[in-house]
Amino acid sequence: MKLLDRVGRVLGIHTDVLKLGLVSLLTDISSQMIFSVFAVVFTTIAGASVVLLGIVEGAADFSASSLDYLAGWLSDRSGRRKVFVIAGYGLSTVAKAILVITTAVSGLAFFRVVERIGKSVRGPPRDAWLAMVSDGKAQGFSFGIHKALDRSGAVIGPLLTWVMIAALGESLATYRLLFMVAFVPAVISVILLAGIKDQPDAEPRRDGFLNSINMFGAEFRRYLLVAGIFSLGYFSFGFMLLRAHDVGFSVKEIVLLYALFNMSSVLAAPILGRLGDRFGSSLIIRCGYALYMLVCLGFVLAKGQWQVTCLFVFYGVFVACDEVQSRAFIASLEPQRRGSAIGAYNVVTGCISFPASAAAGALWLLYPSATFLAAVVLSFIALVLFSVKPIVAK
Repeated sequence: MKLLDRVGRVLGIHTDVLKLGLVSLLTDISSQMIFSVFAVVFTTIAGASVVLLGIVEGAADFSASSLDYLAGWLSDRSGRRKVFVIAGYGLSTVAKAILVITTAVSGLAFFRVVERIGKSVRGPPRDAWLAMVSDGKAQGFSFGIHKALDRSGAVIGPLLTWVMIAALGESLATYRLLFMVAFVPAVISVILLAGIKDQPDAEPRRDGFLNSINMFGAEFRRYLLVAGIFSLGYFSFGFMLLRAHDVGFSVKEIVLLYALFNMSSVLAAPILGRLGDRFGSSLIIRCGYALYMLVCLGFVLAKGQWQVTCLFVFYGVFVACDEVQSRAFIASLEPQRRGSAIGAYNVVTGCISFPASAAAGALWLLYPSATFLAAVVLSFIALVLFSVKPIVAK
């Protein structure tokens, strides 16, 4: 931990940013080992339909934000962050034990939903923790560093999966062993988190549950509207993996594409964090919307594997824009209610993600390109609404 203290001083960020980043790194190694093959395992090994995949992914997206507002509000009200963060990581770890027991459709679906509930419990309190310990001028950079560490796990995890599949072949036995190996770093992450000292708020908010909602500012409410429209076209990443499979990538190659996407996000996150601190998160978010629109259009037009490979790189940059800057932006819009505001944002976008992914699955059956064309239209509408009257933190 002393090494992390020195690194934090060199980077000009609080040590907790690095500690929480290390926890996220280990958790993502575990999660992404599984997620990188989940869509293929669910549809080809377990035998589920693409429509069911869309429903499960939509339910997982909804679960990932179902308790966000409650968790954020409780952490704001109590001033305590760690208890909610450790409960969330713990629940996700327990969920992964399900895959050690079964790989049936019902077991895979149950794991996917429960694991994401753990994310919902820990997300807003952890992001509020990060915002609290970050200096105002380096808030975007701090979120960027944390996200880079988080996404590094999403590079290492798929690479470990690729090594196992390359060595053992694509079989049910290989996937079962993979799930058991993925369980280990998840357990270690919870142990490390337990050793981090809590950073309670000096003046916790005492707003009632409904009063807290009513006290959000007009700019934040307008951002929720724009983000909600954008989320209608922000469907599960699993459909992009299926698109890669359609143009000829094998399962092993898809895992490498997944690692490449995450590496792109790792490299982009700190840079975008610095740019957000300098030019404002609002501008970076708008650039992210435009990039997502172009990436989805690219998936419609792409014919060759090299084109899809490039699109995965650009998609990684977009994800860094969205995940880093949205949290930093919300923290600046609602500095007194960070946990509640981030939770409200996650609930709104998560609730919309369920019908969005389900609709994407239905559109895929009719015409796969229609899934991406719908995303192009919706992201364009969101970009226009955001740009006509830019939302700026006071």
